Amino acid sequence: MRELIALACEVCKRKNYTTTKNKKNTPSKLQFKKYCPYCNKHTIHKETSIK
Repeated sequence: MRELIALACEVCKRKNYTTTKNKKNTPSKLQFKKYCPYCNKHTIHKETSIK
């Protein structure tokens, strides 16, 4: 049931992190405040698909 997802920075739109999530338990998109090495600061990272 767990699917691999990517977390992309909202500021620069780059995919910086990957993680897994159970789509049955959390159908909404994940959102975390994480460090972006390209922006050099903590920004919101939202769930995106891995192609």
